[in-house]
Amino acid sequence: MIRECQPSDLPALLDVWLASTTAAHPFIDPLYWQQSLPLVRDSYLPDAHTWVYLEDGQLLGFISVMNASFVGALFVAHQAAGRGIGSALLNEAKRHYAALSLEVYQKNTLAVNFYHRQGFRIEDSAWQEETQHPTWIMHWQADQTPSR
Repeated sequence: MIRECQPSDLPALLDVWLASTTAAHPFIDPLYWQQSLPLVRDSYLPDAHTWVYLEDGQLLGFISVMNASFVGALFVAHQAAGRGIGSALLNEAKRHYAALSLEVYQKNTLAVNFYHRQGFRIEDSAWQEETQHPTWIMHWQADQTPSR
């Protein structure tokens, strides 16, 4: 089940975020992510529109959209990976926004390939000074073809 995030979801959401982001980015020191947790908790999440994926009361994933178009986070618990949860969460965001952008580390090829399959295209590259790694800026646009 997907629903909007509630304050009581925050501890489980942060657990999923920290475990997933650390596993997805083995090329970045895990200490960076641990030190980033307060910023995610206190700044990014409160300013984002977040949906969570729950199964049997357990939070297995979430997506956060910032500034009405930027996917700031899409993470799925490791034990639930490969079950379509990430796609379902992204589809939920697509229902609410006509265009989405995101930034993904170039070395995170699993994520880059996932986003390609979801209709995102690389539009630019960037450099993350904090981590010293390059990223792709990817964009998705809803079909703008008029219906007949």
